[in-house]
Amino acid sequence: MSIVLPSPFQNPRRTLKSIKSLLIDPLLRFISFLLPPMSTENQPNSNQEEDRRPWEPPFDPSKPSIPISYPITDLQTLESRSYFDSFHFPFNRSSVPLPSDAVEPPSRPRLLVCHDMMGGYRDDVWVQGGTNPDAYAIWHWHLIDVFVYFSHYLVTLPPPGWVNAAHTHGVKVLGTFITEWDEGKVACETLLSTKDSARMYAERLAELAFALGFDGWLINVEVKLGIQLIGNLKEFVHHLSQTMHSSVPGSLVIWYDAVTIDGKLNWQDQLNDRNKPFFDLCDGIFVNYTWKENYPKVSAAVAGERKFDVYMGIDVFGRNTFGGGQWNTDAALHLLKEDDVSAAIFAPGWVYETKQGADFQSSQTRWWGLVEQSWGILQSYPKLLPFYSNFDQGHGYHLSVEGLKVADDPWCNISCQGFQPVLDYSTDSIRTGMEIFINFKDTPYSGGGSITVKGSLRHDASFSTRLFNGRLPLENTPVHILYSVKADGDSVLGLCLELLTETADKTHALIANDAQLLSFGKELENKYNTIIQAEKSKAEVLADKSWVLYKASFQLNDHTLTGISIICILKRTNGITRPAVVKSTTFEQPKVTDEYSPYCASLGHICIRTSEQDMKFPPANAWFTEGQHILWAQGSHGTKSVSLKLVWQLKAEYTIAFVKYNIYVEKQIVAPDTEDIISRSYLGVARVEALYVSDLDVPNEVTALKFIIQVCGPDGSCQELEKSPTFILTL
Repeated sequence: MSIVLPSPFQNPRRTLKSIKSLLIDPLLRFISFLLPPMSTENQPNSNQEEDRRPWEPPFDPSKPSIPISYPITDLQTLESRSYFDSFHFPFNRSSVPLPSDAVEPPSRPRLLVCHDMMGGYRDDVWVQGGTNPDAYAIWHWHLIDVFVYFSHYLVTLPPPGWVNAAHTHGVKVLGTFITEWDEGKVACETLLSTKDSARMYAERLAELAFALGFDGWLINVEVKLGIQLIGNLKEFVHHLSQTMHSSVPGSLVIWYDAVTIDGKLNWQDQLNDRNKPFFDLCDGIFVNYTWKENYPKVSAAVAGERKFDVYMGIDVFGRNTFGGGQWNTDAALHLLKEDDVSAAIFAPGWVYETKQGADFQSSQTRWWGLVEQSWGILQSYPKLLPFYSNFDQGHGYHLSVEGLKVADDPWCNISCQGFQPVLDYSTDSIRTGMEIFINFKDTPYSGGGSITVKGSLRHDASFSTRLFNGRLPLENTPVHILYSVKADGDSVLGLCLELLTETADKTHALIANDAQLLSFGKELENKYNTIIQAEKSKAEVLADKSWVLYKASFQLNDHTLTGISIICILKRTNGITRPAVVKSTTFEQPKVTDEYSPYCASLGHICIRTSEQDMKFPPANAWFTEGQHILWAQGSHGTKSVSLKLVWQLKAEYTIAFVKYNIYVEKQIVAPDTEDIISRSYLGVARVEALYVSDLDVPNEVTALKFIIQVCGPDGSCQELEKSPTFILTL
């Protein structure tokens, strides 16, 4: 993105302080190395040269290697469609479709977020995940309508993890087509040389979006053009919009405010007659972020009935942006909300890049809290059943599957994000004595983290905090809720369902087990209209024996579930709270007084469904499995390694679709006169029907490798490993 400077320099980066920042910083960001330090099995090689991107020479996209996301950097590659011949293409398809109720844009001011984090393609370049537990991510999807993945390459293709996470929450995802500098001018002259050429390249972009499963394009032409090319530029924008709409329902093509209708590179900072001809041919305009206070109203007037298609830019780095961006980003948001136009936040990764605050988690939460206060919550869930969340942000230090810890190494994979809780981080921990956070340090029940509530709680009081904002009609059928809790000492954690009746009356239902119900005393009569008793549920294996599973069933006809909250209280016996015993040593312990006792409890997951039983999976023989591109290599110390592409496909007679698989490998050793020795390890998660295994160490005594594909259901349940499809590689 660019702004108009009082100098001949075009500045695509973030500071106006010096010539260095104008010229050197863009180059550094353009060539900045994105490899995280990785050296474990099935992870990217940490020995790659630090001065090149993974897709730069000698990279050959046709040859098997660890799958990556990468941009298309020239028109020849775009025209040839060679991307679809790449070994990496199947791994880059998103697996989560946009929900049907998110197809049509809402009739209100919308919030677009443009991701420009350290040039793009950082830890998220590794499609199957990396090893950086502190990798950048966004988990405030409830505040976003449209997400744009941006970089300074010609064609920026969003990594599938971002698409999967955004679509899960009903957020559309756009790629970026950008032309800039001399190289971009040459590209435009080729692309716009004829009307047929303009249409052909538009079709290539639409084909990519359809094949990879994202929802459209941000078009950013930041070069001066000859007036003779403008007609074909308009044809390009129009044909791209029409082709996208016919192939991807609800898709968006958004024009960036840069080049004008007369071919000049002159950012208008508003919608006017110099850029409206492009606006009229597509779905919206991203207005450059150096606008003045009255420009939103002027733009809204020009747009007329399409005022919500005007996205006024806000640069979080604060380059001449209204309000100054950074921690004052909400100043611009407040104004735009009042003027009834949409907003486009550029580069929220500022919090991460500039290392704001003591830690990224708290700083990110604080910054997005400003967005929520000024713009409000835009997405609601649960809306459909089954609904499942383990609160996974897509990174962590451990990984668990249904109570079993399968990995104890740092990791990151945005595709692992489930529904993110709508936590109320604005809670004043000093006033309430309680804080709520995602706990990555303790062993989770599922995924990489859990929700922990910790602090000091009055003996005679309860504490509640928001978990989800929903819009789920409850039909005339039983509903079953399953959840896991880990609590220290006398800490008690229950759930509260917020409901609306047919007559729009608000009611509340408390979910807790019999022993916990005693702790709530008279509060039951005063606060809750319905009491739903939860029973303890057995689990064969638990990652941490202190996790307790609960299940509850109820039927509330003609109600709508509008929210879920966590309820915290201390155990009581005959109205007396016992002295608390706190077992957790991960966090600093609160002080104990006559009126307060320490509280610490965690929620590991929640599942809401209409079936009381776990999902019934197709049998193992319902799947075709195959190993492709098998390559052996001799290692040092008498060992060897193998790389291969593992693929699987459900037979045609089964119509159900799955979008998540856990992959394991068993190394089998057959020893004479003794039982076979089997060593099982977790390889990773797949969101498509393939996983590339890279440099898997195989000791010489191993006689076979058994790859297990554990199928995961939308309700969070997983197929038993013994009944899962397999592929056996005999040595």
